[in-house]
Amino acid sequence: MARIYDITPPITPTLAVWPGDTPPSREVLLDMKRGDNLTLSTLRGTVHLGAHADGPNHYGADAPSIDARRLDFYIGPCQVVQVNVARGTRIAPDQIGAAITTPRVLFATGTYPDPTRWNEDFAALSTELIDWLAARGVRTVGIDTPSVDLFTSKDLPAHQAILRHDMAILEGLVLRDVPEGRYELIALPLPLVGFDASPVRAVLRSES
Repeated sequence: MARIYDITPPITPTLAVWPGDTPPSREVLLDMKRGDNLTLSTLRGTVHLGAHADGPNHYGADAPSIDARRLDFYIGPCQVVQVNVARGTRIAPDQIGAAITTPRVLFATGTYPDPTRWNEDFAALSTELIDWLAARGVRTVGIDTPSVDLFTSKDLPAHQAILRHDMAILEGLVLRDVPEGRYELIALPLPLVGFDASPVRAVLRSES
């Protein structure tokens, strides 16, 4: 029987966001516990919230927004690759021990272990790795950190390499309990017209 892994962190006020970005909050407009006829609330927060898909216009001035992205980037055969990488460094191709066999690859680095506790020294992807993956037919890359680039990066070379290859990005995934191997990925973004990202409910379904 197929097993489903939820790789999305819970959206609560304690969820850490990029410094200066908008944390999640809930405003309750109506509440049945107060005697209202129903409960109604408003969500406020960054679109780069928890597990999310970046729109290319997040890192490319004239690139498409998240609503314009094809959904097949975010659903289909996927591979989880565990990488032994030092904190604050970029993953290089020679650190990938597994053969790449799917068009979607998620990297488990373990360098951002708690979504409620921000740490700046998470690992990221190298441009060499992006080029290497693209040459193997990879169209979507994901990572268990807040960004495919390092916290201190300003020119965002991994983002720019991904833009050059027209690949898709998933960030903020929780992969600590997922064994390395092949899965079906389901991580669909909302059609937020003009926006630079969308939160996703990211899950992996085992192949058997």
